[in-house]
Amino acid sequence: MITTIGRDLNKAVDLLSWDKLVAIPTETVYGLAGNALSEKAVATIYAAKNRPHFNPLILHIKNIDEIHRYAEADMHSLNIAKILMPGPVTLLLPKKNNVPDITTAGSNKVAIRIPNHPLTLELLDQIDFPLAAPSANPSGYISPTTASHVFEGLNGKIEYILDGGPTSIGLESTICEVKGNHILMHRLGGISASQLTDLTGLEVREVLHESMPTTAGQMKSHYAPRTPLFRGDIEQLMQVHSGKKIAIISFDKKYEGEKIDCYTLSPEGDLAFAANQLFATLRKIDQANYDIILAAHFPATGIGLAINDRIERAQFLHK
Repeated sequence: MITTIGRDLNKAVDLLSWDKLVAIPTETVYGLAGNALSEKAVATIYAAKNRPHFNPLILHIKNIDEIHRYAEADMHSLNIAKILMPGPVTLLLPKKNNVPDITTAGSNKVAIRIPNHPLTLELLDQIDFPLAAPSANPSGYISPTTASHVFEGLNGKIEYILDGGPTSIGLESTICEVKGNHILMHRLGGISASQLTDLTGLEVREVLHESMPTTAGQMKSHYAPRTPLFRGDIEQLMQVHSGKKIAIISFDKKYEGEKIDCYTLSPEGDLAFAANQLFATLRKIDQANYDIILAAHFPATGIGLAINDRIERAQFLHK
């Protein structure tokens, strides 16, 4: 199979209508999209990514009205949708029977979001089905934030990559679920817990990652480079790994030393900019033959919590 990159919406519509896969741009990361209502298309997504079949997928829809076609939504969930969609938030809701079990990995809940990218919204407007679209990369590896990243990981496995330029956020969406008088946050992302509380008045509780996830984004090991990655006190880690060729990922501080390269994600101290740079920087480092990656702790506030979450799971394989 020959993989091509372009901006041809008609080609993307045709492929998706034939149960083929298309990589699509969103504001968070690129997604590997297929007809969410087609068991054949969804099975192809799992195969192309080598994704565990117990790891559910997220439905991408064109507007808020479509939520009612695929899920049951309470007042608080609809309020979140009306204010934050399109945007980097995903709602976990009781699913309707028209959503195949393979899409939700057997769960009676379905994760739904509206991506905030003009090209993909235009694509969704031209089809009459939702798109299941996990990140467009081999399962467990660093999520793609450009069309070329997708090509690196899935060349020969899919036919088409819809090129919408670099993503604007660079981290996956926040996944949340309204549960009585509180909100369960299943995955940290572009919308913070404090924003959700301010919006709804409800307490937010973080859900622990699970070996049998109820929604996407709960696997303990994820977003991982092939190069061993460790997080902690950078000065101490530099001494422990002295003599190795080291790449350091930091927020706004520069580290120097023999055989050390420091990748400072935001010298100006902008967490949103740092989040946007994280996955692309991890990929760049992973292709540069370092012995080890050392990652600093980022400020534990706002999207900094999501950055720390991604780094924590990127190092899991090497603990």
